[in-house]
Amino acid sequence: MLIAIKGAGDLATGIACRLHRCGFQIVCTDIEKPTTVRCTVAFSRAVYDGAATVTGVTARLAKDAAVARRIIGEGEIPILIDPEYKEAKKLEPAVLVDAIIAKKNLGTTRDMAPLTIALGPGFVAGQDVDVVVETKRGHRLGRIIREGAAIPNTGVPGVIGGYGAERVIHAEKAGVFRNVCAIGDIVSAGETIAEIETPDGIRTPVTTRIAGILRGLLRDGYPVTPGFKVADVDPRREELENCFLISDKARCIAGSVLELIAANLWK
Repeated sequence: MLIAIKGAGDLATGIACRLHRCGFQIVCTDIEKPTTVRCTVAFSRAVYDGAATVTGVTARLAKDAAVARRIIGEGEIPILIDPEYKEAKKLEPAVLVDAIIAKKNLGTTRDMAPLTIALGPGFVAGQDVDVVVETKRGHRLGRIIREGAAIPNTGVPGVIGGYGAERVIHAEKAGVFRNVCAIGDIVSAGETIAEIETPDGIRTPVTTRIAGILRGLLRDGYPVTPGFKVADVDPRREELENCFLISDKARCIAGSVLELIAANLWK
């Protein structure tokens, strides 16, 4: 069975790894310039680097559906730059998972595959897709919704280690993002982790609001606009290894997607 996943960010990657290890064939799609902050655990990195390995599973950039088939045959996961879902559709997937996490539907419909699953708000189960999976942290995370929608986007990140909005950093102005720190660095509150360079050559510091481990950082050289998400600090200060491991949230959601696919196989 071949499963297509729209998106190759950290949540999509968690799903892809779980399903791949269960023996399913996987293809992921992404945009030409992904903006994943937790790039160390995201297959979207393959769009820039040609390949990306996360927890022992390798994804490789494919130029079209034919190359994607070859990569699948070699036991890896192809990544297609295919935001309009044209090349991936040629592979005739049995399941389509919309894991873009755009908080709105960017064009997924129920007729795109025999089983369609979407993550988070922006979709209505039974109308836009067959099933929706809850992505909001808390008691309902991973809940399977067969009628209705997920909890609406609150605009506030889920609480980790007692911090919500404080742990996520956004750009305050437009310009080119320049890294000062790297993912895995221990940072203090108020520390400069990056700079935003404007056309006049002026660099404005991007600083943290809390102390912790820098677990997410936008790719160096990426153009940003005001409000653009650029970094993520984990206040728990757990082992450095966690910056390179699939998150608890991604594993939970991946389990729900696997449950849906397994249940569908018995029908």
